[in-house]
Amino acid sequence: MARTRLSATPRKLRRDAQQNRERILETAKAAFTRHGGEASMDEIAKQAGVGAGTLYRHFPTRDALIEAVYRRQVEKLAAAERELAATMAPVEALRTWMLLLVDSIAEKQIIAPALNSIAGGPSRLYESSRSLIQEATEALVRGAKKSGDLRPEVEASDLLRVIVGVSHIGSGPEWRQSAKRLVEILIAGSRKT
Repeated sequence: MARTRLSATPRKLRRDAQQNRERILETAKAAFTRHGGEASMDEIAKQAGVGAGTLYRHFPTRDALIEAVYRRQVEKLAAAERELAATMAPVEALRTWMLLLVDSIAEKQIIAPALNSIAGGPSRLYESSRSLIQEATEALVRGAKKSGDLRPEVEASDLLRVIVGVSHIGSGPEWRQSAKRLVEILIAGSRKT
């Protein structure tokens, strides 16, 4: 009788397979930015320097590839929180991370047409990433409060609401710079005097 693996942890990829996966994701992000959800899977494989079989082995469907591109972006943002917290003063780590969040939202808006093409829409995907963003923001706010840099009444959810709210107002060419100015205002207004 054959044994089945019950591990919920995915098997670690060989280094070359991981490199192929990363190239596919970078290439796909650029393709989805240019062409939306209709970007050619074969062209993505070709541009990434892999065969179609390799692409489909990693990402069996277009939706799986689009979701992986978005998840990778969110995971990189969450990982940045840990790196910034370890290398910067707490309030500077929070400020820098919020600026990265603005950039991430701007990138999401660029690939939104591809995300909107996912069967059933992107809301499930957005919901799954929300907790990573919330946890990262909460950790940075806690650190800045503990260091005495932030006022005790500042809540991570308030900072997020402002940035996300601004992103829904408009995404014109001035949006990113305006949102970054708002981050500076939020941090300045949240500091202890």
